[in-house]
Amino acid sequence: MTIQPEHEAQPDPDPDPEPQPQPDPQPGDFGVVPVVGGVGILIRFGQWLNGDGFADYEHAFLYLGDGRVIEAQPGGAHETAVTVYDGRPIAWSTGHVELTDPQRTAITAAARGYLGVPYSFADYLSLLLARFHIRLPFVKQYVAGTGHMICSQLVDQCFQDADVHLFADGRWPGDVTPADLYGLIR
Repeated sequence: MTIQPEHEAQPDPDPDPEPQPQPDPQPGDFGVVPVVGGVGILIRFGQWLNGDGFADYEHAFLYLGDGRVIEAQPGGAHETAVTVYDGRPIAWSTGHVELTDPQRTAITAAARGYLGVPYSFADYLSLLLARFHIRLPFVKQYVAGTGHMICSQLVDQCFQDADVHLFADGRWPGDVTPADLYGLIR
């Protein structure tokens, strides 16, 4: 399944989203949430530099079912309870990205296979360079080959591992931001 991306990022009409009624996520769905504090501001600014506007969704994760998610964090990809995001608006892919049961199973299996994969701050440099149409082969090779991932890269990679392509523009998972994922489902 392929979802057509928006070709031009639009600013989020509501930079400080209010909590909305949450759909019941299904295994294999992804969610995006705001990140609070200074780190969230830095990511939000980085996404703005990347052309994503000031969408207030700076973190992404995959839903496993039974209230559990897998997410990339600076200490490595880990499984945690979705309740850590209680009180924050979660934008779910539920109902926006149609998946079959076998695809959901493949996505969650792929996610479990990435547990422990370290985080990569080099991905942010790669995203910034890509924004300015600077594609240094050694940077892309480093990001793709080191086994490190940022949160949105982890989400897109799990979907690609399940042969589900969220973006039809040929981007590789290292070029996906949380705001890109949010753009698919808003």
